[in-house]
Amino acid sequence: MNPTTRVAESRGELPDGGPDPATPRGEVAFPTALAPVAEPERLPSVDVLRGVAVLGILLLNIVGMAMPDPAYWDPSGWGGDDGWNLRVWWINNVCFEGTMRALFSLLFGAGVLLFTGKGEAKGAGLSVADAWYRRTIWLFLFGLVHAYVLLWPGEILYAYGLMGMFLFPFRHASARRLALLGTALLLAGAALALYESRQALTLHAQATAADALEARGEDVPPELEKAREEWQAKAELMQPPPEAREEAVAAMQGGFFSAMRYRAGLTYWIHSEFHYRYAYFDVLSFMFIGMALFRWRIVQAERPGRWYGLMILIGYGLGIPLNWYETATSAASGFSLVTFYQMSVTYDLGRLLMVTGHIGVVMLLCRSGLLPGLRTGLAAVGRMALTNYLLQTVITTTLFVGFAQFGQWQRYELYALVLAIWAFQMVLSPLWLRRYHFGPMEWLWRSLIYLRAQPFRRSLAGRGECLA
Repeated sequence: MNPTTRVAESRGELPDGGPDPATPRGEVAFPTALAPVAEPERLPSVDVLRGVAVLGILLLNIVGMAMPDPAYWDPSGWGGDDGWNLRVWWINNVCFEGTMRALFSLLFGAGVLLFTGKGEAKGAGLSVADAWYRRTIWLFLFGLVHAYVLLWPGEILYAYGLMGMFLFPFRHASARRLALLGTALLLAGAALALYESRQALTLHAQATAADALEARGEDVPPELEKAREEWQAKAELMQPPPEAREEAVAAMQGGFFSAMRYRAGLTYWIHSEFHYRYAYFDVLSFMFIGMALFRWRIVQAERPGRWYGLMILIGYGLGIPLNWYETATSAASGFSLVTFYQMSVTYDLGRLLMVTGHIGVVMLLCRSGLLPGLRTGLAAVGRMALTNYLLQTVITTTLFVGFAQFGQWQRYELYALVLAIWAFQMVLSPLWLRRYHFGPMEWLWRSLIYLRAQPFRRSLAGRGECLA
């Protein structure tokens, strides 16, 4: 079976195996021009799931957009660690931490099969590879602008653009092989986390011994002094001292260029050292798993309802207790750095389980036909995922940098803003798609991918059918 047939069958289609009757004998038909997925070919469940991911990611990102580190992982560091401030940190940590990023990664992996399968089914040949790599290169460049100009160092487009280049050679791999690749990367990441945890515990023990010797007035051996310095460096990176946090707040409140200068260093670190240590285990693993889920027809909501019920039962039944244990242990330790390293070993297992449950819930919603207005809104947000993702950054950068609100809000207050942005995007996205084929960033991206301007504004006749 040739690749074109195999990809077409994976999408539930069969290409016409015979010659084009319009092509004279002895001549080769020119491949159908590549183009974005037509609206009747879209998968509503994938759009809904993408909408959930793009809205859900703001639950986590909002903390880094509005507060200095270590507020994200240590509520005692900024934003409040009691009352509703602590409660929302608990809810995020147990239910959502890492899962929305995982959903994005899963869907990006599924997207490579949708993108390349459509082109190969039309016989587009090598131009599919050209288009795919243009897609990832432009995403990489969008990520640089998002990070350095829109001032969001925690953005994911840079990583997706780089790691998306690894996916193309695996587009014909079996679901089993893809799932094994993703699982192997997750296990490798957990093994590295275990190694780093043991190293950190050893450093902490040596630093504690050095402090004890110094307190007794004894000489500290050079090896213990070196270990103490290394531990202090780790502690200052993960839990900056109060003066460093205040410096961050002052820089972020000092205007756009002040914030740009301050965040450039953090962005560079995330795009370099952090990226190569964490992103391939964190993101590429879920991209491969997403490709497998697409092959298994899971994210298309085509499996029996009992499959999704089982995903919910296993995902939440194991994931919530595990994440609860990690969160409770961290809180009981006073958010200590030692506990942070210890809990990192099971981090990916917890989010894999929770995202399994989340997918089960969304797919059952799509299969049920219930809440059509909610599904329509989520699907529209998902179809404009790039625009909505960047728009969230524009709104928060304007508020927290432009209006000098960085570091001024309580943690729980941020979620009133999250709800307002959700409502705005849930209303705006369907209205926009009634008039336009794409979101503005989706239009630009696709025009750059296909090397020609895509149709943008809808005709009056087509407006009523755009979300059907």
